[in-house]
Amino acid sequence: MLRAIRKLKLLGAAFVVVTALAGGATPNYKVLHKFTGTDGVGPYGGVILGKDGSLYGTTVGGGTGHCGLYACGTVFRLTRDAKGEWSESVLHSFESDGHGGAGPYSSLVFDAAGNLYGTTSAGGTHFGGGVFELTPTAGRWEDTVLHNFCSWQNCNDGGSSTAGVIMDQAGNLYGTAHLVFELSDDAGGWKEIVLHHFTARRDGGGAESGLIFDASGNLYGVAEGGGDCSSCGIVFEVMPTSGGGWKEVVLHRFDNNGADGYSPGGEALTMDGSGSLYGTTEVGGALGYGTVFKLTPGSNGHWKETIIHDFGPGAGGSFPGGLVMDTAGNLYGTAGNGGGSCDCGVVYKLAPGAKGKWTYTILHRFNNIDGAVPAGNLTLDDQGNLYGGTVLGGTTSDGVIFELTP
Repeated sequence: MLRAIRKLKLLGAAFVVVTALAGGATPNYKVLHKFTGTDGVGPYGGVILGKDGSLYGTTVGGGTGHCGLYACGTVFRLTRDAKGEWSESVLHSFESDGHGGAGPYSSLVFDAAGNLYGTTSAGGTHFGGGVFELTPTAGRWEDTVLHNFCSWQNCNDGGSSTAGVIMDQAGNLYGTAHLVFELSDDAGGWKEIVLHHFTARRDGGGAESGLIFDASGNLYGVAEGGGDCSSCGIVFEVMPTSGGGWKEVVLHRFDNNGADGYSPGGEALTMDGSGSLYGTTEVGGALGYGTVFKLTPGSNGHWKETIIHDFGPGAGGSFPGGLVMDTAGNLYGTAGNGGGSCDCGVVYKLAPGAKGKWTYTILHRFNNIDGAVPAGNLTLDDQGNLYGGTVLGGTTSDGVIFELTP
């Protein structure tokens, strides 16, 4: 929640220094949907592609549920017709009463049967949010709460999750809720197992990022707290042990030293074919406005960090979010501030070159009418098109979903 508030406040900043500019062919940018309130407000989690070619996502507010001024949030679908036009339908509106949860910031994930899974940051039995499943049934989507978090002081199962969940081949779900958890489905229903409790500076704290798997089933993520200063953050790995438990290893501790970035964002990391990790920090680096970093595994469990881009004030964008990588090794991401005259953010590309150099190119600068403050990891289809969302901008400043062809 604090990160979300900070992103909204970025719109008040004004920067004037110009950095890297786009070159070559102009990318094709298209707004697929502008939210207007009852159909959703603020798609923080971006979108995912379904097997049917539709886009699916959540909004933290809006909908028809009764949660006050901004309602409780939605799960939505965008479907493309034969003429290439997109239309939105709300699959589920969250309610404040009962145990269903509210305020989803999360991305979504499908299982093999076409059911959707995500998290809510608030509401539920203990008001700590939960994990939900949406099942398509007879022309509608049925909401089932798999787990209610308990965010009270004497609870140890997490709460207020703002990241989505991922699923292994056995159908188990994994996510963060200021800790790392697993949900498994057995005869008695879904059961939560806490894989790791963070303990602040020593091994991180405030884990709100999405997780990713490697080929061996190890989990990777970032925590905003801990590190070489109390609030610099870490990159971590959580791995299964031979005894049936799980062990956390800190791969990198960020440091506010004028070179390294700090305060990694809430979006998931990206891994390449060699096992290197890529991510961003919201602030820090040589220019102070965030970084893109690479962590390369070495001998004896040591990981080497390389800063591949420093963000600065102005037209080049600043305060970056998540990353996605194409088959050629290019990285695509968004920055929530800077860009044009309204400081509404950008979409950018980082292309690898000789001797470890990367070329930074702006693909799109948001202008508020076509979106503002992009959030969540971008989604890349097999044609090379990028899809994402902004939490502000559009007709009523309730956010948009966009497509960009680099």
